[in-house]
Amino acid sequence: MEKFETIYRQHYKGVYSFLYRLSGDSDLAEELAQETFYQAFTGFHRFRGKCGIFTWLAAIAKHVYYKYLRQNKLGA
Repeated sequence: MEKFETIYRQHYKGVYSFLYRLSGDSDLAEELAQETFYQAFTGFHRFRGKCGIFTWLAAIAKHVYYKYLRQNKLGA
């Protein structure tokens, strides 16, 4: 758990900024960043280290964002 907390502290701003650039909405970016880290936490056992941790988080964030768009029919 401590390792993941460190990852969260080190990468939250970057993930938030990435999502803010995608969405243009600070509240939405914050909500999606939280969902990104939840998904990362529950799937952390699948991270193999073949890419950087931020790259992995950004991929999760992108999928979270696109899922949000599909659910809200904003991207269609």
